[in-house]
Amino acid sequence: MNATKLIALVLIAGGALALIYGGFSYTQDSTAVKLGPLELTVKERKTVNVPLWAGIGAIAVGGLLLVMGGRKG
Repeated sequence: MNATKLIALVLIAGGALALIYGGFSYTQDSTAVKLGPLELTVKERKTVNVPLWAGIGAIAVGGLLLVMGGRKG
């Protein structure tokens, strides 16, 4: 399998996951207060929404790469 087909499959899978889940979330640790040896950290949950057009676009570009990647001109 060459690199073009691998990239195409990753784009298609990523686009499908973006359409299914619509985004992802992660936890970010940040220091709120630091007084000498004492430190207060806060865990903040952030959500990143993936637009619908980005998922569809990734699938379309991946499909084009998969179809056109095998052709040599």
